Amino acid sequence: MSRQADSAGRPRRAVPVRIRLLAIALLPTLVVVPLLLAATMVRWNEKFDALLQSKVHGDLTIAHQYFARILETTGDHLQSLGLSALFQRQLGDAQKTELTTLLEERREALGFDFLYLLDADRRLVASARPIAAGDTGTAGPVLDAALAGGTRTSVDLFTSQQLEAISPELAARARIELVPTPNAAASDRREETQGLVVHAAAAVPWPDGRTGALVAGILLNQNLVFIDTINDLVYRENSLPDGSVGTATLFLDDVRISTNVRLFEGKRALGTRVSKAVREAVLDQGKVWLGSAFVVDDWYMSAYEPISDSHGARVGMLYVGFLERPFTRSKQITLIAVALAFLAVAGASVPIFLRWAGSVFKPLERMDETIARVEAGERDARTALAYTDDELGRVARNLDRLLGQLAERERELVGWNETLNRKVDERTRALELANREIEATTRQLIMSEKLAAVGEITAGVAHEINNPIAVIQGNLDVLRELVGRSGEGRTEFRLIDEQIMRVSEIVGRLLQFARPEEYAGAADRHGPAEVIADCLPLVRHLLDRSAVTVRCEDRASRLVLMNRTELQQVLVNLIVNAIHAMPDGGELTLRAYDMEREDREGIGIDVEDTGTGMTAEVMARIFDPFFTTKAGRGNGLGLSITRKLVTRQGGEIAVRSIPGEGTTFTVFLPEAS
Repeated sequence: MSRQADSAGRPRRAVPVRIRLLAIALLPTLVVVPLLLAATMVRWNEKFDALLQSKVHGDLTIAHQYFARILETTGDHLQSLGLSALFQRQLGDAQKTELTTLLEERREALGFDFLYLLDADRRLVASARPIAAGDTGTAGPVLDAALAGGTRTSVDLFTSQQLEAISPELAARARIELVPTPNAAASDRREETQGLVVHAAAAVPWPDGRTGALVAGILLNQNLVFIDTINDLVYRENSLPDGSVGTATLFLDDVRISTNVRLFEGKRALGTRVSKAVREAVLDQGKVWLGSAFVVDDWYMSAYEPISDSHGARVGMLYVGFLERPFTRSKQITLIAVALAFLAVAGASVPIFLRWAGSVFKPLERMDETIARVEAGERDARTALAYTDDELGRVARNLDRLLGQLAERERELVGWNETLNRKVDERTRALELANREIEATTRQLIMSEKLAAVGEITAGVAHEINNPIAVIQGNLDVLRELVGRSGEGRTEFRLIDEQIMRVSEIVGRLLQFARPEEYAGAADRHGPAEVIADCLPLVRHLLDRSAVTVRCEDRASRLVLMNRTELQQVLVNLIVNAIHAMPDGGELTLRAYDMEREDREGIGIDVEDTGTGMTAEVMARIFDPFFTTKAGRGNGLGLSITRKLVTRQGGEIAVRSIPGEGTTFTVFLPEAS
């Protein structure tokens, strides 16, 4: 695998030669050609769908023209009847018997569902069939046009009451039970009772010079002859491929009131409803729908157009369409045939391309493998390719020759490298030793500088404090002689002496830190419990400000030999640290007991807290001078001085701590002999 460098100089993984050669060989066949085929098939599919839409649009045009022809001929027939001589002669008959017979004959001949005559005052004069009293839909633009002397035909909605007034039979035929339909708009209606009627009216000259009107209508609800005629006209025999079915439908609003779409067992899909998407586009927006639509129970290539009444309102739709499944199957068969043809061509040509590419990348891979073996340590690895008189053969011969030269140079370099490594190891060890000595010396110098500075400061402070103390002590002695004879103020003098002695001891402790070997102080025998009791008042102000409780345990029967003040300083330092380790309160335990260590008898004093505890890194440095974890509340000298005071008496101090649980300092002091 070859590697190249990116713009930042970092190596990046390159594409293997095998893959590049295979890509060059197979890209046109397996990528470019399929993409071109896919683009061509997509374009062909779009054109195919456009052709289907164009066909269904032509089908809708034929159905529309037939429907318009029905409207036109209805008006013409009605006008011809009104102007005929026979009709005019019988119009003057006072009984209107022959006129009624004529109207019934013409109704049956022209295929009207109702036909009646109105005078100029819109009163019923004669009717082909008896008409009950009530609203028959005589108002509206159609009748207005006839009474104005013209002829007009339109599609109008008649209510159930209007149809009932004309003929109960028409009202019953108009009533259609709604069938729940997938994808239809939500509705709580259970039946359709209105009728969609081809409504026509023509002017009739009246003997008195006024104008009456002939009114006729064809109820389209369940008018199967009408819809089958449209379907036969649009989808003639052999006009569709095998398996496809042409359908036509007339809608009142979104309900199929006349259709040849079947549900099951040949039953027509009367009462089913159009999908919500089609309804919104055609009825709500007044658009013509062209495209695939779900019709009752299958997908059809469909065309819908709105139907408007005489008032211009959209009251229904005219639909034609054909089953889409055979066309979809034809497209699928075509796609599969193209895909199989491509696979056959690819299956025959790809092995040839692979063989040609293999004659190039296999020698290259062998050379790359040989280089990898050399890098892995096989210095004698060679390509072992048959030497051919072409570019790859010459490269293989040169590679084997260069590998032999590199092996020889490497053997020489290995010898030089071993000699150089020995010399470098010797110099490295010398430098490491020198560095360790320098680091140790540096630490000693830093500590010496710190201690020297502290010593100078301590000596200066002691000098400045001791002089005023000496003056105070001398004047106190003079006052004692002057007042002493009267015996007054003895208690006050004693207290002043004690405080002066206390200040002197503090100064002495400062000097002990700076020069502990010169200011050891006087050692006395003490019981540890007494010293602990003396220490508690010294830290009482800290205990009062915290929620720390103190528990003392005295199980010691031995005494220790140590300056009382120094022992107090040791314990006070440890107690203060324990209080600071419990900022949220806790329990402080002071425990004294007999103890033996390394065959030496003595006592042990535990200062135990339930505070935050310490990590191993912190415990490793707590006795170092100037190391502190209490930022702003300490100088890091307390535990260092404590250890000096303890070790100077031949004792030891140890610590154990668990983070989050607490810390215990244990002081061991030898028994007083």
